[in-house]
This record gives sequence, structure tokens and C-alpha cells, in this order.
Amino acid sequence: MLLGLFFCRYLLVNYHNHLMNTELTKETAPVKKNFDFVNTIRCISMMGIVFEHSHIVQAPMYNTLGATITEAGVIQFFKFSTIAFFLIGGFLINHKFQEYSAGQYLKNRFKNTVRPWLFWMFVFIAITMLDRWVAHIKGSDRDLMFDDFGAYISDFVFRVLFFSPYWFILNFLICISLLLLFKKYLYNFWLGICFGIISLVYSVNLYFNWFETTHTSALFGFVFYLWLGIFLNKYYAAVMTFVKDTQWETWVLLLILTFALGIWESVHLIELGSKDAYNTLRISNIIYSFVAFGVLLKIGNIKILDRLKPRETTFGIYLLHSIVIERFLPLIFQPLKLDVQHYNVLENTAVLIIRFIIAYSVSYLLSALIIKTKMKWTVGQ
Repeated sequence: MLLGLFFCRYLLVNYHNHLMNTELTKETAPVKKNFDFVNTIRCISMMGIVFEHSHIVQAPMYNTLGATITEAGVIQFFKFSTIAFFLIGGFLINHKFQEYSAGQYLKNRFKNTVRPWLFWMFVFIAITMLDRWVAHIKGSDRDLMFDDFGAYISDFVFRVLFFSPYWFILNFLICISLLLLFKKYLYNFWLGICFGIISLVYSVNLYFNWFETTHTSALFGFVFYLWLGIFLNKYYAAVMTFVKDTQWETWVLLLILTFALGIWESVHLIELGSKDAYNTLRISNIIYSFVAFGVLLKIGNIKILDRLKPRETTFGIYLLHSIVIERFLPLIFQPLKLDVQHYNVLENTAVLIIRFIIAYSVSYLLSALIIKTKMKWTVGQ
């Protein structure tokens, strides 16, 4: 967290020096129209998010240190994805905040974000209810749905809204609304410090359990990263100067060290009895995410990923992948009767990778097909 704030301070100083040698308008005009690295970060981050949600076993689940470290390493690898997504989200909305009034911006957000989100959340709930009804008709299920439908549906909607991947859309909108509320102070360094402290509270809470620790319940825990993305956009020239001037050896070393630190903190939290040892807002993972984001900036645009059209398909993949994982993957894996509770860590990792490949591929194909129809509005187009 402090690393991000100190980096912002560095950017302010570096950017001031940069302005002494070049005209501001000449420097900012080209980058306002195009950031060629955005699609790469967007695509890789979404892959990471789908990978994380494709698990079939509840981690942690192993009794030996070696297996736990391996499990932690597998999970940690893509754990930068959520924070990177908020960073790139803030990066992209910076100019929109300046071009539109708060009302205009929220109106556009409702059309391109809220409507698709509500549509697919309704579809997910409807399919689940249908599945429970069919199971009940066949005599293989008996639950509260048929004893007290009102209580069942309200509880299920609550869980989908606040404890499923769909929560992050609402969280994202709340973060945007909060930033719009403080729009006048958007580039104030102290605003970032306040948001950073809020996020840090969630990090420290993992050790003290003052309140619910799951990252899906972190109401204001991610607003700092959205703000930081906006800040990085404003000082884009200084950001890229820093990234390019830093040697590859330094980036690789930092990535390895922070990756190892993330594994260590997860194992330590497991030893402390934490039920959420792989939380995205772990201090080590925040640092790892910053470094991974810097590495992705250093890499720049990976042209082969452009073929996946991440700008058009990414939001659709996010909206669809929960349905694919929760409702489609069981049709494939339940008949196989996999004894995952007794598999070793390598076997379960292989199952995770296979599930990810299927989930991402199906979600991508559905999103790519939908954008070619009149229903393209449902994936944010």
C-alpha cells in the first residue's frame, strides 16, 4: 500500500521535471486516444480471474507443508488479476471523468454496465432455480426452496449479489460513485492516502478478524486501486518513463520476491488458522499485484492476444463465466465422480487447469457470438 503511495509521490516529482523539458499538450495528446497495452492487461487479468474461480476444491485442504506451498503457489500466480483489473479500470475512466458530468457518466455506465450485469445475474438466478426444481421433481433434492420459497430466493439473491463474482460489478460501481463524489479532490494525494488506509484495514483484518474477511465483502477495499489507476493515467508519461528505465532484471527479481512473499503470507495465515488465507487484499499480494502490473506495462502490447478482441469480449466473459462454472461444468465433472478430496495437489492442479480451459473457452466463445447479434448490449456493447 505504502509502495503505491510512494510511487505516486515519485511520479509527481518526475512529472514536474518532465514538464520542464516538454510541452504538456504535446506529451498528453497522443496517449489520450490510445493505450496499446490495455488490451493485454485486460485479457490476462480476465484469464486470471476465471482461473481463480475455476477451483473445484476449497483451499486450503492439504496437511503437509510441501503440498500447501504448492497450492499457494498455484493460487498466487494469477492473484494479481483483481487489483490489476481495478488499476486498469481507473486508468481508462480518468478521461471520462473529465469529459462527462457525473450524471452523464453514470447514465452511460447504466447502459453499458448495469443493464448487462442485471440481465446475466437474473439469468444465473433463473437457471439455478430451474435446476433446483428439476432436481426436486426427480426426487434427488429436497431443500428450503419448496418449504419457504420467499426465504429461499431472497437468501440466494443475497448470496449471488454479495458473495459471488457478480459482487465485483456492484463494488466497482460503488467505487466509481465514491470517486465521483470526491471528483473535486480526485488528484489530491491525501485522498489516495485515505483510500489506501481503508484498504489496509482489510489487510490487517485478516489477522484480527474484526469483521468478515472475504474479499467479496470488502465494500470499499478496492477503491484505492481505482483511484491509483486514475492517478497513473494522469501521470502516464512519468509512469512509462519509470517502467522503461527500470531494467528487466530488476522487474524479474521483484516479481519472484513478491511472488514468494505472497506464498509465505498465505502459508503463515493458514498456520494461524485463517479461513481466508488467499485473500486478494493480503499486504503481500497488494505488493505482488503492483509489481505484476508494472511487468505487464513493461511487456506492453502482446499482439496475439488482440485476436481474442479483449475490448469487446472481456466484460461478457466476466458476466458469463459464473454461469459456465456453476451450471455447465458440473454437467461434465459430476458424472466423472472425481475424488478430489483425496487427490494430491498436482492432480487437483491438473483438474483446475482443465476446468479453467473449458470455462474460459466457453465463456469467450459465447461472448464472441453474442457481440455479433442484436443481444450484444448484454455484454456491454
